[in-house]
Amino acid sequence: MTKAIIVIPSRLASTRLPKKPLALVQGISMIVRVWQQAMTANMGPIIVACCGEEIAEAIRSEGGLAIITDPDLPSGTDRVVAALAQFDPAEKYGLVINLQGDLPFINPLDIQKVILPLVNPDVDIATLGAKIIETSEINNPSVVKIACGRWHMIEEESIARAIYFSRQPIPANAPEFYHHVGVYAYRRRALTQYVQLEPSYLEMVEKLEQLRALEAGMRIDVTLVSEVPQSIDTPEDLERVTALFGYS
Repeated sequence: MTKAIIVIPSRLASTRLPKKPLALVQGISMIVRVWQQAMTANMGPIIVACCGEEIAEAIRSEGGLAIITDPDLPSGTDRVVAALAQFDPAEKYGLVINLQGDLPFINPLDIQKVILPLVNPDVDIATLGAKIIETSEINNPSVVKIACGRWHMIEEESIARAIYFSRQPIPANAPEFYHHVGVYAYRRRALTQYVQLEPSYLEMVEKLEQLRALEAGMRIDVTLVSEVPQSIDTPEDLERVTALFGYS
């Protein structure tokens, strides 16, 4: 398959958890933990696309590669593209994994699995999904759900086409529901196409960026994984995780 690169967008300006990337998770800053998981996945080069020197220094002190981008960029995806323009202007890497910087416990094997749907040349973007186990999450608008087509197998993994993403339970009357895990793999041309699109109607209504791609006719396929990684978005999330693992 075409060479892959992992880009982790990261910025300090989090309203719910100030300086979130530098918050300590099990004694190590969150952004470093995510970078470590990406290193374990061993997919190719890893870039942390950050907004300034504080995050860059945290990564560089561990021997990692950080690229500083404009702090006013509108989204993490735009930050990914800006970092790639500096690191790989010749587009040597044809597959780009966008790994969120708030998933310090992402399974490295799941990072590997996100590119599997791209063996199909008709797929533009790939992502991850997991079966919802806790029934309380079905009606929770903070949990993004995926309506998928039929599942099929690629390299012994279950893959399906994403039809729609929503904060509401979809599809109606389904026997089971699927949680979207916000890790993406893009073909480079698809990533370029995506960031050139204007925000779409459905994207703005649902507040879900991936709907911009679907409205534009781009195809997104999903690899099914066994667990949803714990994200850390608020001080309460951080307290719960540190209490669980006995750190302060």
